[in-house]
Amino acid sequence: MTSVIDRPGTTFDSDLSMEASELLTSRKGPAPDAHTLYQHGTLALLVPGLLDGTLTMGELLRHGDTGIGTGEGLDGEIVILHGTPYQVRHDGSIVVVSDAFTLPFANVHHASFTPVRRIADVTATALTDWLPTVMGTTNTFFATRITGRFSGMRTRVFAKQPRPYPTLEHTAEHQRTFGADETQGTLLAYYSPQLFNGIAVGGFHIHYLADDLSIGGHVLDFHVEDAQVSVQRFDTLQEHLPVASAPYSSHDFADDDIAGAIAKSE
Repeated sequence: MTSVIDRPGTTFDSDLSMEASELLTSRKGPAPDAHTLYQHGTLALLVPGLLDGTLTMGELLRHGDTGIGTGEGLDGEIVILHGTPYQVRHDGSIVVVSDAFTLPFANVHHASFTPVRRIADVTATALTDWLPTVMGTTNTFFATRITGRFSGMRTRVFAKQPRPYPTLEHTAEHQRTFGADETQGTLLAYYSPQLFNGIAVGGFHIHYLADDLSIGGHVLDFHVEDAQVSVQRFDTLQEHLPVASAPYSSHDFADDDIAGAIAKSE
């Protein structure tokens, strides 16, 4: 943890009662599927514009009560907390979507987070540098829930794209950004090992939802003023592919610059 503690301008309000790795392995009685991350679709299929909604929200919620994603045609940003699916729209409004809402890409899990510690005055970069050290490895999937007060929150939201769908790189050029000098809410971050880049985002994929629904979306930057950090490790990735989708099944990904397009869109 010295990578964050020793940085100027970053402080932690309390010490761990035991090492985070011990907390993660000693927690008793988690739900049977609390170690599984369920994902529908892949980021790679978004690159050439395969944006059809191929899974309903109702089906997705059978696999978890917490998660992130996007709607058909990149229709906004999805944040699922406590089993409630919120859609952050391109106009900045935030609504709860129905079970019939469809998605081309999303991941969910059953929340069983382990509290790590309370932090204060921490930059986004310092936080994302520190979190893998909590896990003790960069080669595992894990989720992080950070609840509290933030400043300098910047998010982005895509507008729903018309058919024929554009490529992800083209869509990224027309995103809308939002900002809040002060906000209170929940950051939900998923970390994927670099060797899985393309299936997911190699590194962190972070969404935000304000408690008062004043701002949300895919996170570009933030500063933690005061917040509680909790983590959840996964040892299983359940990948669900849209094999019933003809555009997906017939597409040749050989010439798609998957890594480059993902880097530009993130």
